[in-house]
Formats: sequence, C-alpha cells, structure tokens
Amino acid sequence: MDRLLVLTFLAEQSHFWFRGFRAYVRPEIARALAGHPRPRMLDCGCGTGSNLKMLEEFGEAFGFDLTWNGLEFAHDMGRRDIARASIGAIPFVSGHFDLVTSFDVFQCLPDRVERDAAHEMWRVLKPGGHAILNVAALDVLSGGHSVLSEEVRRYTPGRLRRVFTEAGFIIDRLTFAHAALLPIMLPIRVWQRWRSGGNMPAGEFDITVPPAPVNAVLSAVVGLEAAALRVTNMPVGSSLLLRARKPG
Repeated sequence: MDRLLVLTFLAEQSHFWFRGFRAYVRPEIARALAGHPRPRMLDCGCGTGSNLKMLEEFGEAFGFDLTWNGLEFAHDMGRRDIARASIGAIPFVSGHFDLVTSFDVFQCLPDRVERDAAHEMWRVLKPGGHAILNVAALDVLSGGHSVLSEEVRRYTPGRLRRVFTEAGFIIDRLTFAHAALLPIMLPIRVWQRWRSGGNMPAGEFDITVPPAPVNAVLSAVVGLEAAALRVTNMPVGSSLLLRARKPG
C-alpha cells in the first residue's frame, strides 16, 4: 500500500484517470452543497491529501487516513487538517459535516468494516447532509492494479446501493463512470489475468502516467464523458459514482 501511495502522489497531478475522476466528482459536490455558503466537509481515507484541495473549492475540508505514509505525503503538501484514523471508527462527533466523501477506499475494506464505514459516514453527517463515493466496479476488470491496491472486491450497483441504504441513506444518484476507457481497460485486464495463470502479481501499469500525447488524448476522452455525466448516467464503466443523502 505504501508503494501505491508513492505512485498515486506522482500521478494525481496529471494522469488522465485522475483528471477524469475530478471532472466527474466536482459537479456532484456542487449539487450536494447547493445552498451551503460555508459547508464543512470530511474526506474519509484522504491518502495523499490531494482531494482536500478540490474540496476546499467549496468550503472547509478535513481528512483522515489509516496509513502513515499517506499522512506524511499530505503533511509535506502543507496539510495540517488531517488525522490518522480508521473509516470504521471516524474520530469526529455525530452530525458535524455537510458532506462526507470517500474515493476508492471501500473496495479495500473487509466486509465488516465496509458496513461500519457506511454507518459511520451516516453518523457524522448533519441531517440532510450528503455522502459522495467513488469505488472500483465489476470483477471482470480485476488486474494487476487490484493486487497493488489490495482490493477486497469490485462493486456492482446492487451491492453499493444495499450497503448505503442499510446504513440509512437515501440514494440520489448511482452511475457507472470511466465508461469511455472500458474498451481499453477490459482487454488489458483480461490479458493480465490470462498471463498470470491465476497468480496475479501487483502491477503499476495503470497508475503510471503515459507519454504526454497519449495522456492528452485520453484526458480529452474522459473530459467528454464528464460532460455527458452531467446530464445522463453511464450504463457500464470501471468505477461507480454514488451521491447519497441522510434524511432530515
């Protein structure tokens, strides 16, 4: 996991996947926080802290992560509003936040912690507050990156919906994302599994920034998908994007 954080830190600023991710998520944050002049937000599993910078475009953001390496990266980037904690036991009082987020964390949680994490996110939200998640989707897309990031599962819409409705949330939006990259990702992941013969090694290919011309083209592709996601849901993709609400 520490190796993953190093690679993530290097890729987050320019990799086409992260550009697409931010373009997908920003409109959902804006919808969730409409009418909040100074919202308070919490990023659960903040990693290197890069997403806190995105959240601060909308208000006051805090974060926590379980790994010391991730927190050291965040500290080196100037973050002081971070803590070391588990998403299964969030160290904040109940009803404190207008928005909680968790980006590509849930697929790495054991089943029991997965359930606890959804309940904890519900607990720390104010009534009427929102949760926004991005998670890895579809088992067929498991590959070397799944091993590197220590994935426990990849989600279907049904499982993600069930976990959060059982925690008390109302689902406002649930859509696939990174659909435009699926024709590239699917054959690569299938080939990785075939080549490994069932013993998949950790792989760094997916998180390495490609040559500039390739990165520019793929950034444009995910930018087009982000524009489409503003008005419609995607029927399939390598990620799932959830926006849910605590009643009240």
